[in-house]
Amino acid sequence: MQSKTKQDNSSTLNKIRQGRERTNILRKYEQASIAFLVERMPAWVTSDMLTAFGLFGSVITFLGFILARFCDRCLLLISIIGFIINWFGDSLDGRLAYYRNKPRKWYGFSLDFCTDWITAILIGLGYLLYDNSNWELFGFIFAVLYGLEMMIALLRYKIINAYSIDSGILGPTEVRIILALILILEVVVPGSIVFSVIGGSLLLVVTCASDFMKLLKMADARDKEERKAKSQANITTADSSI
Repeated sequence: MQSKTKQDNSSTLNKIRQGRERTNILRKYEQASIAFLVERMPAWVTSDMLTAFGLFGSVITFLGFILARFCDRCLLLISIIGFIINWFGDSLDGRLAYYRNKPRKWYGFSLDFCTDWITAILIGLGYLLYDNSNWELFGFIFAVLYGLEMMIALLRYKIINAYSIDSGILGPTEVRIILALILILEVVVPGSIVFSVIGGSLLLVVTCASDFMKLLKMADARDKEERKAKSQANITTADSSI
């Protein structure tokens, strides 16, 4: 019985891993959690419903910033609930489709990309409205850089035909956890969020620069491969015409 359970788990993991390469540090535990959840998802729940649920979580995160700004700082913790809801919807929507053998690769890719961008905007805007210091611009910078990482992931997919949402050992899940810890720290130590966002923005600058340089190397290698293939094709055509 235990052997059958392990086989079922392995089968589920293989299904949900399709179409996406993961390198994040929590991938083992995250994939196991997703496999557990998709196996128990009610039949009436669809991937589109989960995407909408994830976006709803982003709205809650945004509202948490607003309530903390105008009511009580402790209400920032509501934003953490939003992160959890967003993780649930965003992580399970596409994986549920693969588990049910009903993937919509390009539809899902397009929808996820747009909703992730909206999420980044809501987080950045929420911080801008919450922060009443002279450093609120860093919230905007953070959102822009996060969006740049998304664009790099998209370009990487185009160049090497392998889609990865992670940047090294950090993925969206790790970013959500870091942001949640920043909000908890802000509740305990008022004003600390400014330094956290500045540090996060500087880290994203380094990460984006590194990923962009790697992207250019991939693009250069792709160009060389295509030129080589074209040259060989021309030689073959010339030989056949003799």
